[in-house]
Amino acid sequence: MKFSGCVWSLGLLFLLSTVQAAHDICNAKPKDLPLGPMCVYRSPEPDEDVSAPTEKPEKIPEATNPRVWELSKANSRFALSLFKQLAQGKKQEENIFMSPISISTAFAMTKLGACNTTLEQLMKVFEFDTIKEKTSDQVHFFFAKLNCRLYRKKDKTTELVSANRLFGEKSLYFNETYQNISELVYGAKLMPLNFQEKPELSRMTINEWISDKTENRIKDTLPQGSIDSTTILVLVNTIYFKGQWKNKFDKQDVLPLSFHISESQKCQVPMMYQETKFKYGRFPEDKVKVLEMPYRGEDITMVLILPTDETPLSEVEANLDLNKLTGWLDAMKETTVAVQIPRFRIEDSFSLKEKLQAMGLEDLFSPERASLPGMVADDGNGLFISDAFHKAFLEVNEEGSEAAAATAVVALGRSFNFNRENFIANRPFLLLIRESTINAMIFTGRVSNPCESS
Repeated sequence: MKFSGCVWSLGLLFLLSTVQAAHDICNAKPKDLPLGPMCVYRSPEPDEDVSAPTEKPEKIPEATNPRVWELSKANSRFALSLFKQLAQGKKQEENIFMSPISISTAFAMTKLGACNTTLEQLMKVFEFDTIKEKTSDQVHFFFAKLNCRLYRKKDKTTELVSANRLFGEKSLYFNETYQNISELVYGAKLMPLNFQEKPELSRMTINEWISDKTENRIKDTLPQGSIDSTTILVLVNTIYFKGQWKNKFDKQDVLPLSFHISESQKCQVPMMYQETKFKYGRFPEDKVKVLEMPYRGEDITMVLILPTDETPLSEVEANLDLNKLTGWLDAMKETTVAVQIPRFRIEDSFSLKEKLQAMGLEDLFSPERASLPGMVADDGNGLFISDAFHKAFLEVNEEGSEAAAATAVVALGRSFNFNRENFIANRPFLLLIRESTINAMIFTGRVSNPCESS
C-alpha cells in the first residue's frame, strides 16, 4: 500500500555529559500549569519610537491563541535562517531537507534547564524572544498549545503525531522540576540507560527507538562515537506525518523527462503530471512561481517555490524571508494549473553545531560557558552540548509524499495548453510542508537533484 504523504521527524537528541500530568494540557490555562524552571529570561522592553508609522494590526487566524501564532512565526523565521546556513555549506547541486519544528522542540526542552547567557542565546536564536509574553517560561506553555494545534486529527487518511523521550544516565538524579515540566508539556518521560558502562548499547537503544517511531525510515541517527561514558542525557523529539494528496496523480500520466540540475548537468526522472485547480501565484518582481498542493483534510499542504526561467535558485534563497513568503502565500489564488513535478526520494543528514554557533548559539556548546544547571539535581554546572545531529527523509510520489527526519544533539562533559498556468518543476526548487491555518513549517527543503533515487 502506498501512502500519499508521510513525514517523520526526530527532534533533537541531546546527549549531555558532565565533568563531575495532572491537567489536560490542551485545555489548560497558564495558571493551571506548574511551569517553574530554575531560570527565567525576561525579554527587554522595546524602545518606543513615536515618529515611527503605526503598523496595521496583524490578522490572527480564527480560533488561534495570539502567542501560539507568534510561536509559529518564530519557528518559521528560525527555519529560514537555518536553511540559509545550510545552503551556504552545500553546493547548489545538493539537496537539503530538515524539520525545523523538530529542532525547535528539542532545543525548547533543553531551554528548560538553561540559565544566564545560555538561556538568552536560546531565546534569541530560536526567535522565542519575539513572543510578546515577556518571560521564557511561558514559551513552554505555548509550545504545548502549538503541539495541540498541530497534532489534532486532520483527516481519516492523515496522521501528524509527535513523540518525545528523555534517556538519562541511570546512576544520576535528574532535577524533578525539569522532569515534571518535560513530561507535562512535551510528554517526554525519562528512561534510564547505562551510559557509563554501556555507551554503545545505549546508542543502539536510542537509535532503535528512533527507527521504531519512524517506521524504520530513520536509522542510525546517532553515529558511532557520539555517545560515551560521560553522556548523561539524551532528549528526543519525533514527528510523523502521513497523508494522501487531495488530488492524486494518475500513474498513467508519469513520463521519463529531463530534470536540469544545473546548466551542464541533467538526468531523467519520472515526471508526474496533472491539471487541476490549485492555489497558485506568479511573482515576476521576485522571479518565482509558487504552487500549493493540499493533502486530504487540507490543513497540511506542500508549497513549491520555483524560480522563473534563467533565474538561479541561489538568488531566490538569498532574498527569501518570512515576510516575502507570507506575502506570496496570502496573494495566491485558486486557478487551473498544469503541473509537472518529479517523483523523487531524498535523504539528508548533517551536524547542526557549527550552523547554530554561526547563528549565535555559542555558549551551549562551550564547556567553559554553558549554563545548564536546571537538568541535574546535584551538580549541573559542567554540562554542555558537544554536538547536534539531524537526519531527514522525503519521498514524493503519485499518492503523495512520505518524509522522515531525525535530529540528535550530543552534549558531553566538558504539453501544454498555454491558456492555462503551467508549473513545470524540471529544475531545482524549494519546498515546505506546513500546517496551513497557522503557517507552521513542519519540513523545509531544497530539491536540486531528484535523480539518484527517483
